[in-house]
Amino acid sequence: MSLRAKFLLFVTIIHGVLIGLAAQLRLTNPTLFVVSEVFLLISIFLTVQLYQGFVRPFHLIAAGTEAIRTKDFSMKFVPVGQREMDQLIDVYNHMIDALRQERVTQHEKSYLLERLIQASPAGILLLNFDGAIEAVNPAAERCLHLSAAELLGQHPGELPGDWGPALQSLRAGDPQVIRLSGIQTYRAHCSHFVDRGFTRNFIVLEELTQDLIRQEKLAYEKLIRMMSHEINNSIGAINSILQSFSYYTTQLDPADQPDFTEALEVSINRNTHLANFIANFANLVRLPAPRLAPHNVHDLLRAIHRLMLVQTERRHISWHWHLADEPLWVELDSQQIEQALLNIVKNAIEAIGEDGNLSVHTSLDPPMLRIENDGPGIPSDVQRRLFTPFFTTKRDGQGIGLTMIRDILLQHGFPFSLETTPGGTTAFTVWLTPTTAGQAAVRQSAAEVS
Repeated sequence: MSLRAKFLLFVTIIHGVLIGLAAQLRLTNPTLFVVSEVFLLISIFLTVQLYQGFVRPFHLIAAGTEAIRTKDFSMKFVPVGQREMDQLIDVYNHMIDALRQERVTQHEKSYLLERLIQASPAGILLLNFDGAIEAVNPAAERCLHLSAAELLGQHPGELPGDWGPALQSLRAGDPQVIRLSGIQTYRAHCSHFVDRGFTRNFIVLEELTQDLIRQEKLAYEKLIRMMSHEINNSIGAINSILQSFSYYTTQLDPADQPDFTEALEVSINRNTHLANFIANFANLVRLPAPRLAPHNVHDLLRAIHRLMLVQTERRHISWHWHLADEPLWVELDSQQIEQALLNIVKNAIEAIGEDGNLSVHTSLDPPMLRIENDGPGIPSDVQRRLFTPFFTTKRDGQGIGLTMIRDILLQHGFPFSLETTPGGTTAFTVWLTPTTAGQAAVRQSAAEVS
């Protein structure tokens, strides 16, 4: 039975007894009967007032409890003129104000944190209590090349490619560097936070590609410039002296003249070869910022085809064209991209060797080109080092061809990959839409040059 029902029952019994006693006085003592009736009316009046004083707090407490239960922190009560009741109302209103302010502050912080996560250039994977991916930000989708729908519900160790094994072994406080396709480099961190009293983990993916490339350039740029300056100055002087010696050829014995002339030619040729060798390295560090203008990529590909046609025919290599139906117009530096495409085709031809196929694919949506060859695939141990400066698998290679391709494409902001396809072919793919990071790299390159 509720407190309200008990109070009503008590009041009813008391007043029922009083009314019965008053009825007995009506016959024996009329005067006392009238007095008792007056007191009875006063008691009923006070009882009604007392009831209202008890019931109103119950109604207010019930309404306040319901508001708190439904998390409605906007309902407040006004004073009713009763001291005890007004004290209760004042305490309730202060509590509601504090709860509302705390809720607003928490909501603002949560909204700010959510916006920061969404805008963060670092990829963030939020894991649930079971270690599966519960939420991702756009940067994580770009890093992993997977959509949020494909990532949600997966465990990090189940991700495709090199990501799965790397994230599977990731431990809190022990960041790992992950290198993909020989060019994209990331640092993965694992940490945790407390959610409803339980620990949850999250993973942060930070791209290091641009920073590492910038550090590489700083490391070898000064050395190459110094070597180029010193060697070119020496070679110029030495060749000049050697050419001057040719005037003394007629003064030698006729039998010695051929050997003397041949020795001079060999020395000059070797010096020239050394100068060209150093010039290639110097060109690598003198790569200017791209001067962008609209160009049809199909025209550049056809120009490369005409240039390399004789060499491919001699090697019995067939060209296969799979171009988009319409021109592929892209903002780019035609000279730099043509040089990059020429190096890509040369590498493909050298990989084929003899009797092979070279396929050229383009698409408009997304803007993309792919140069594919059916030569031997890329070994896994070589895959990660392909775009490392001065790394080469060729006996007489310098290791700057792929590095120059890398720098040209990165300065344009074009994502790219070089990998062996499931079909056994080797494909160099270039996406011709600059990414956000790529556009920043173009601006950085232009700023450095200016």
